Amino acid sequence: CEILSSLPLQMSLYFNVYFFPFWWLITVAILYLKYPALSDYYKFILVTIMVLVSLTELIRLYLGYVGNLLEKVPELAGFWLLTLLPQLPIILFLLFNEGLKIHSLERAVHIIFAAFLSFQAVAAFFTLKRMVNTLATRFRLTEFHRLEEQRPAPGASSLATGSSS
Repeated sequence: CEILSSLPLQMSLYFNVYFFPFWWLITVAILYLKYPALSDYYKFILVTIMVLVSLTELIRLYLGYVGNLLEKVPELAGFWLLTLLPQLPIILFLLFNEGLKIHSLERAVHIIFAAFLSFQAVAAFFTLKRMVNTLATRFRLTEFHRLEEQRPAPGASSLATGSSS
């Protein structure tokens, strides 16, 4: 039985669990400081982003742990999709939108978080690909063995036809 979970992905998830509260505190503190200087639509966007990222990150990290450690394809696929679709574009928006009046500390933590997300997206893709291929092979072998057990032995069919004549 080959172990399909990815150690680099698991290490990245482990460090991300400890980095995320730090990222969240820095981002909220800087948002609090620059909030009066932002326009109304950026205020709304940033508060919405913080709520969305906070909820999504908790779910994403849980799915990553379960999918990788227990080798569950649906959970790991959910982790990969949550990494690729809402999280990575949001962090890139926070990193590159100059209308947000980005501070240097904020830029630094966003770069680290974007690096985590990028690495996890790539590592999860290859881990997911390996898991799916291995599970498909196991399924085919199980089906092959099941069909072989159901097939009658070659000598048994000729004996049955010979004794009836």
